[in-house]
Amino acid sequence: MPEGVGNLFKRKLPSQPNCPWRQCLFHNPLSYKLYRAVWIGLDLIFPPTCGGCRKPGTRWCSDCQNTVPLLRGEVCERCGLPQDFAGTCPTCKKEKPRFSALRSWSVFTNPVQSALHRLKYRRDVGLGDMLAAQMADFVRELDWPVDLIIPIPLGRKRMVERGYNQVGLIARPLAMALGLEYAPHELTRRRETRSQVGLSKQARRDNVRDAFSAGTRVKGKTVLVMDDVATTGSTLSSGADALFSSGAKDVYAVTVARALPQHGMVNV
Repeated sequence: MPEGVGNLFKRKLPSQPNCPWRQCLFHNPLSYKLYRAVWIGLDLIFPPTCGGCRKPGTRWCSDCQNTVPLLRGEVCERCGLPQDFAGTCPTCKKEKPRFSALRSWSVFTNPVQSALHRLKYRRDVGLGDMLAAQMADFVRELDWPVDLIIPIPLGRKRMVERGYNQVGLIARPLAMALGLEYAPHELTRRRETRSQVGLSKQARRDNVRDAFSAGTRVKGKTVLVMDDVATTGSTLSSGADALFSSGAKDVYAVTVARALPQHGMVNV
């Protein structure tokens, strides 16, 4: 059982500003509060294990929450990659991505890496909720004028095989936390693409070029497109291109994690 859950409504909540319990009860829309309350009840009935370290009794333990490798410091104002100076990186100056800006909450290492793998292969909906809760303030502080959130979609074949889109397991509760519309069907894949794992930057770009189409509801809207991990940003840029083609006013991009060169980008 998660620490303090049994007496949650009798005790003061933890004082840490990044505590998901505090966020869900005091800073978010009513629907999201009810949604989180349901998860608290489910945790009491079906005690979970931590998605980062497998510790019993919690979906995302305090140790993992406190050791998330946050992506701090200067980043390219466009693609969000870390750099030693403010402004736009040389790569984006040469060829700008289609989104206006990309930001990532963390670096793609443990415990976040383990959590995302669990989401991808074990459909841990409760873990997605916890990650969204901890990410919410990060996205809110970006202060982007977003109207709706759309997850990067799977191809039809992968969707049939897996049965769910792991990005949506985070994007849906994140939209609820931020009080934004969630529109997963407004971006679809026009064709199947091969896995990006192991591909070079150019090969990744070629692999997803013209791979998406967008619905009419994005017309005139500012969209936040979301993925679990960004490497080169090619998938998000291609998705943004489709959204602009359907009349989106602007497109921003966010991911849970960013794979950095020193962590082996080609292996993601």
